[in-house]
Amino acid sequence: MGTIGELGEFGLIGRLTRRLPQGPAVRLGPGDDAAVIAAPDGRVVATTDLLVEGRHFRRDWSGPYDIGRKAAAQNLADVVAMGANPTALLVGFAAPPGTGTGWAERLFDGLADECRAAGASVAGGDVVAAPQVTLAITALGDLGGAAPLTRSGARPGDVVAVRGRLGFAAAGLALLEAGRDGPEELIAAHRRPEPPYSAGEEARTHGATALLDVSDGLVQDLGHIAAASGVRIDVDSASVPVPEILGPDGLGRALTGGEDHAFAGTYPADAALPPSWRRIGTVAEGAGVRVDGRPPPPGAWDHFPA
Repeated sequence: MGTIGELGEFGLIGRLTRRLPQGPAVRLGPGDDAAVIAAPDGRVVATTDLLVEGRHFRRDWSGPYDIGRKAAAQNLADVVAMGANPTALLVGFAAPPGTGTGWAERLFDGLADECRAAGASVAGGDVVAAPQVTLAITALGDLGGAAPLTRSGARPGDVVAVRGRLGFAAAGLALLEAGRDGPEELIAAHRRPEPPYSAGEEARTHGATALLDVSDGLVQDLGHIAAASGVRIDVDSASVPVPEILGPDGLGRALTGGEDHAFAGTYPADAALPPSWRRIGTVAEGAGVRVDGRPPPPGAWDHFPA
């Protein structure tokens, strides 16, 4: 199939966009100067992420399809965390000219399939030559007339609950770094997270007061809710889901491991939690996050560590 350099910019765009089915929210998709996305609510939820080869993924550890699924998932999860329905992705794709055309096609297949799972579409983007593969993803969503679920709504007396896997992606990354090839379930979790996209609607329906995507580690991300809401969050470690597959450091992985894209939210104490959500703590007056009354363990993700 040759390389993307041999195909040329517009040949590549044409080949990739033919692989991108468009959903009902996309009124005008790839092929013009810009896409047109329906916004029935009159507001648009928007978020963006950068993924850089060697920093966010390695091509010797993950194939192009999984990289595409992961790139879409982490952005779609942010839209869901606002209580919105994802509608579209815009994708900036930079790669060396020697990159195989088939590799690029499989990348966009992964982007398209993850969008389909969340009810969204890849509606447009850009391609450029670069020394390493880089993806710039912008995700859009619609609130359907409701108020956004933010990080600032938690109140003393609320309960804290989570939905989705915790610690799996971090455990998988550790296995790859150690040169191991299993358990495959953990390695697959690093390569391709599985956000429970129904979580936003579940949280809204059951009266959540705050919600976020757990991308950098549970305790670090709960700290964002605590700071935005001006409260303290107390986590009960015995209530945190720690499957046996996570191994002897399972609790540490569940508390600090990122990239699973689970969801954490707060609910009024008298609210019935949605099915599949698990209560793990409470909200109190004060500041920060405590685990069993103590400061949480270190280890959460930071792009610019000290």
